[in-house]
Amino acid sequence: MSYLAHSARPEKGIPAQDYDEHVNKTRQHALENAEGAGRYSPKYGSLLKVSAALAGEFHDMGKLDEENQRVLSGKVAAKKLPVQHVDAGVSHLLALGKQWHQLAAFISYAHHIGLPSLPKEENKGNAFLRDPKMVSYTLERLSEYLRKHREDVEKFHFDFPNSTLLDKPQLFFRMALSCLVDADHGDTARHYGKSTTKEAELLQPLKRLKALNQYVENLGEDDDTNNDRNRIRQCVYEACRNAETTPAMYACDSPVGTGKTTAIMSHLLKAAHDKGLRRIFVVLPYINIIKQSVDVYRKSLRLDGEVSEEIVAAHHHRADFQDPDTRQFTLLWRSPIVVTTAVQFFETLASNHPATLRKLHHLSGAAVFFDEAHAALPAHLWPQAWRWLRELSDEWGCHFVFGSGSLNRFWELPDFVEPPVKIPELVKPEIRISLATKESTRIIYKRKPDPLDLKRLIAWLDKLEGPRLLIVNTVQSAAAIAKEIAEKQGSDKVEHISTALSPIDREQTLDRIKDRLSQCKPPMKNKALADWTLVATSCVEAGVDLSFKTGLRESASLVSLLQISGRVNRHQEYGCSDVWSFTLQASNLLRRHPDFKNSSKVLDQMFDENRVTPESCKEALRREICLDILKDEIRKHEDAKDFPEVCALFRVINADTYTAVVDENTKQRLRAGEKVHSRDIQAHSVQIWGNKLQLLKIPEFVRYPGLYEWNLEYDDFIGYMLGVLKNIEFNANGGAII
Repeated sequence: MSYLAHSARPEKGIPAQDYDEHVNKTRQHALENAEGAGRYSPKYGSLLKVSAALAGEFHDMGKLDEENQRVLSGKVAAKKLPVQHVDAGVSHLLALGKQWHQLAAFISYAHHIGLPSLPKEENKGNAFLRDPKMVSYTLERLSEYLRKHREDVEKFHFDFPNSTLLDKPQLFFRMALSCLVDADHGDTARHYGKSTTKEAELLQPLKRLKALNQYVENLGEDDDTNNDRNRIRQCVYEACRNAETTPAMYACDSPVGTGKTTAIMSHLLKAAHDKGLRRIFVVLPYINIIKQSVDVYRKSLRLDGEVSEEIVAAHHHRADFQDPDTRQFTLLWRSPIVVTTAVQFFETLASNHPATLRKLHHLSGAAVFFDEAHAALPAHLWPQAWRWLRELSDEWGCHFVFGSGSLNRFWELPDFVEPPVKIPELVKPEIRISLATKESTRIIYKRKPDPLDLKRLIAWLDKLEGPRLLIVNTVQSAAAIAKEIAEKQGSDKVEHISTALSPIDREQTLDRIKDRLSQCKPPMKNKALADWTLVATSCVEAGVDLSFKTGLRESASLVSLLQISGRVNRHQEYGCSDVWSFTLQASNLLRRHPDFKNSSKVLDQMFDENRVTPESCKEALRREICLDILKDEIRKHEDAKDFPEVCALFRVINADTYTAVVDENTKQRLRAGEKVHSRDIQAHSVQIWGNKLQLLKIPEFVRYPGLYEWNLEYDDFIGYMLGVLKNIEFNANGGAII
């Protein structure tokens, strides 16, 4: 008799999926995923393979229950299976008793609900890793489930390893669940005709390094306007490319304009060749930087005959979907080069959710560059993040580089790392000292003491030389300021960039800004061309090749203030420029960001002590973490294997965000059920806080649960904040959202 794993969808012409087909393919793909990840883990590789494969075989065994089969076959109509289907496989695996069986049971239990709190599970006694209401029911029928399973599923030979001491099992659990979920979700998507994945391209590091060398050489030939700058860039490039690759961690402290994007990539490619790595990650703090970096990498690393988008993948924002109908839009880390955000990278490491963890196993055996590492994480998250990174380097074959123009060497502080460590530098000290000397004559840091409301802020801007870069701490403040300038002075006086804009609109705005900046480079014949302001959030604080005359930064942290200087007088074309720190007076339009309370306090201390310098970054970070009451909480819950609590506490952005599509054509295609690529979803959507979605009553797409349809006003100037600000103004005038 043939049993079923997934029901038919006759309205879409999709037949039911046989149980044996789904189990065989999930088991095989889970094993393949584990083999790929385990190849870089001599200690845990064998255990990962057998645990993932066992979980793949038994994860759906409860679907063999007679009541479930009646629903799956269509004999009984129901929206969900009447009998919880996970407990059967978990019960069987737990009864077998070996270490790998216990591990397989744990990840099988988690493949829908996520990694649980182990202390809470242990408190359940005999119902450990099971639904207490299902224990007796499952035990009575377990032998029948096994009989059906064995007559339907081909026998598989498991190569059982020797027992391995899992002294730190947390990351192993996440890796193993990733292998299982990717196999399970992938096979389901394949059956329902919604799989968008294809065989991943190979890294081929030596060939790409050769292409990169040629690209960098051509850059020097194309730009003969600044020979000193080209000489410095070439010096940094050669230092990174020729550095040793034996250690697993490196630092690269190099100021703006010295070519870190390509220089560190040359080192990563060399390390990938030397160590046999399979993938490179570039982790950036802000999503808008991705476009610039991706453009460079796609131009410099694509080999003949390759499709650039398949070689260098851009992962802008959250796109992890649990629902079977929406999984096709999930973004996976399968490309040889992945450019993603610190939010995506670190919140994946911290997650307990199956859809988020699905891509994690691709991280094993990767070289990773944290670009603008100073801005990657809030201070209190680094201690636990460092523990994960050390384990990835020690046990999973990863190679890391931390790069920044104002690098926080937190690993040298006992408040962050115990014991503190020194890691080698890619750029020699004498080169860094020479570069730092040039920096000292470029920027003067100043502080505006009194909080500014909207009217006084704009009046102050008018007195400062343009073009001006104004960075504030919230998306709403940026939109409100930009809107006010446009209404009072005209749209030609202001540009706006924040995550309120979709990636494609941010790209077009950035192109326009670069064009405007090119028109007002010194010497200027028409000074009126320089009289304008870019209002932005921290998404343009680092890693973007822009250069303004004057910079203004809402008080956030010392490193944030130093980083904006990389967007001001970047090549000293303005002689010497001012960068201001200021505060906003909170109102219904101008919002203060609570996450910067401590770091802003420390920045004030640094101004009072005349220590606003790159050399003070480490001390500022030490003071920040001493003020943070959460610094020990994450480690405590991680050590206790309380996975949901770690996921809740480790938030790079302290809010749940969801994907909302803003482009009308894309929305129409989704409503009609047309096939839409995940890249198109990313390009034409924004990330919005969950509480705002609820407050504004933004609907989900009926066909795609978890994906939202922005139905308020949106434009390419202030993005979705156009609809939000109109609602705020409506409420302020006595209206209400209904």
